[in-house]
Amino acid sequence: MIQIIRLEDDEELDLESMERSGIVADDIMDSVREIVADVRERGDEALTEYTARFDQAAVADFKVGDDVLAAALEQIDEDVADALDAACEAIAAFHEGDVPQSTFKMSEDGSMVGYKVSPIESVGLYIPGGRASYPSTVLMNAVPAKIAGVDRIVMVTPPNPDGSIDPALLYAAYLAGVDEVYCVGGAQAIAALAYGTKTIAPVDKIVGPGNVFVAAAKELVSGVVGTDLQAGPSEVLILADDTAEPALIAADMLAQAEHDPRACCYLVCVGGEIIEDVVDELEKQVADAPRRDIIESALDENGLIVECSSFDNALRTVNAIAPEHLEILAESPMELVGYIRNAGAIFVGPWSPVAVGDYVAGPSHTLPTSGTARFSSPLSTWDFVKRSSVISYSYAALLRDFDTATTIAESEGFAAHAQSIRARVELVEEELAMLADLEDDEDEDEDIDIEDGADE
Repeated sequence: MIQIIRLEDDEELDLESMERSGIVADDIMDSVREIVADVRERGDEALTEYTARFDQAAVADFKVGDDVLAAALEQIDEDVADALDAACEAIAAFHEGDVPQSTFKMSEDGSMVGYKVSPIESVGLYIPGGRASYPSTVLMNAVPAKIAGVDRIVMVTPPNPDGSIDPALLYAAYLAGVDEVYCVGGAQAIAALAYGTKTIAPVDKIVGPGNVFVAAAKELVSGVVGTDLQAGPSEVLILADDTAEPALIAADMLAQAEHDPRACCYLVCVGGEIIEDVVDELEKQVADAPRRDIIESALDENGLIVECSSFDNALRTVNAIAPEHLEILAESPMELVGYIRNAGAIFVGPWSPVAVGDYVAGPSHTLPTSGTARFSSPLSTWDFVKRSSVISYSYAALLRDFDTATTIAESEGFAAHAQSIRARVELVEEELAMLADLEDDEDEDEDIDIEDGADE
């Protein structure tokens, strides 16, 4: 059911055998390239055709009108609405304390350098839809964008076969302050956001998870627009010792496995006493799981238990895998956090399951996957702003750095660069020389006046 590997202290996990690559296959990339080019050329006409083909939906108007939104607010289940209200409040409270600010440094010579932070003007949010509905993903992407100050937030999501959108998605969009909603999905939606159509104006950046076709389209349009982190199959890694509760470990592995047959579920265990109990719990809990087929496929194909002989090796293994979600279920979990370098989100202790991070804890659940936590961070307000360098020199500062800058410029063969600095100094020197000449003339005039008065 699940693969078990035992590592000695001097052994390293073979990452290549894990098959976690987020690389898009060539045939998929070729198909998506055609779709993107077609939408760029034919706009709404192409969107209509692809929506009928891939979503089996006939959509007369891609834009969701105010009347549809108002109806959704009436249709949503009251308990779901209350839960989304609470989640939105918690997510906003977290991100309001994490808004990047402009920073400047003043020097005694009158120079000033720093960064000016500005929100991105327009952002497109891709939200999976159709057979599945994830209003939490709307909140996790749109709330940080709104708090960061984005002027125009656009949401795209695949329609149901009848052309509708789940009321919970629309309610979440309303809560988060989304400005425009369009019922279009897939690679064609990404192309529309990047290049624009008659109905959908282009945006400056696209964020949000999607299937492999969406990921391929985002890769293709990157550079035309900004894109967020790579979104591959979801994954969890549980770092545990023999004090952990096997039933909780199994429950959290199943929670991840039910996402998708490609979901990755890992247990890195120090000491092997609980492994047999974990395997027994997995078999018992899978038998009663509503999404049993998906879970079994994920555990069979992408499930892994790694037994390590020491915490040192266990921590090296965790950092090598660089998981999207990391749970630490050990006797002193907080003491281990400082040794974690690579993880999208870290859940510390037995009362912190990944599921609370998915919905209500506060930080965005849009996280780096497939090992990209080695160099990527969770989605946050930082993803919705950009920084402009600000440099203001005084003449004293220019003189201070004159030799350094001109020497480097000339050593690199850029004489005009050096001259652009030298010209300013020469200009001031000329002005000072002129002032000195004027002062000399005035002194001479005063001498003449004094001599003339003496003669009288």
